[in-house]
Amino acid sequence: MSVDEDDIGYVTEFRDRIGLPEIIDVHTHFMPDSVMRKVWAYFDSAGPLTRREWPITYRHEEQVRVKTLRAFGVRAFTALVYAHKPDMAAWLNDWTAQFAARTPDCLHTATFYPEPSAPGYVRSALDAGARVFKVHIQVGDFDPTDPLLTDVWGMLADAGVPTVIHCGSGPAAGRFTGPGPVSALLRRFPNLPLIIAHMGSPEYVEFLDLADRYDAVRLDTTMNFTDFFEAEDPFPRAALPRLTTLADRILFGSDFPNIPYTYAHALHALERLGLGDEWLRKVCHHNAAQLFGLA
Repeated sequence: MSVDEDDIGYVTEFRDRIGLPEIIDVHTHFMPDSVMRKVWAYFDSAGPLTRREWPITYRHEEQVRVKTLRAFGVRAFTALVYAHKPDMAAWLNDWTAQFAARTPDCLHTATFYPEPSAPGYVRSALDAGARVFKVHIQVGDFDPTDPLLTDVWGMLADAGVPTVIHCGSGPAAGRFTGPGPVSALLRRFPNLPLIIAHMGSPEYVEFLDLADRYDAVRLDTTMNFTDFFEAEDPFPRAALPRLTTLADRILFGSDFPNIPYTYAHALHALERLGLGDEWLRKVCHHNAAQLFGLA
């Protein structure tokens, strides 16, 4: 299946318009084929964690998806995987290491789950060159302050390797979602580099407060400001000036390929905020380039 030329055209014009030769996308998903198909089947079912119809725009074979991101001018991206049960994370980490080895523009990604083996396989992933981790508090249904993760968070804080953490209560609340558990985690590890997925939707203000309090906390724009998100969990207009204040710690994320609209719309949604070209350049490239050392 080929990519829509209008989609590529808009993204190219967007980059040209703001003077940005390339994009860095910190929130994209590449998984073993069997896992990805189960994820897509869940979205198709409009299950309780999604709550509504969620068509997958880029339901393509793996290499087509890689080529699609490259056609958009995405210089670096992630392979965000996440474990939802024990004895799963280490296997996923083996797969992502292999994927990163054969896909040089993918930032080597890993994950973990609260289990006794977690410190061992996280250390192995770091030693193998993992540059970003992903955990999904909603899907994994675990408390990020679980004692089984104490050594893991300590390692990540010491290494300065960020974790993309889906911890907001959108699109459906879980037992451990919301700012409370993350706030408790940061009190224990104030230098822990977290990237709050979806800007913490719908608890936007509370997660912005955490970013104000902890310098290592960043937020990604995954699905935020799009028509799809604004229909149910709109970003509060009164908080828009805070996006400028925190301009150096906001990173572009798309949730590609699992989005119910085009990649172009995700960028359009950011541009129509009217926060300026320099803000867009920071969000869509410069901040992630600095974080991951992509000179």
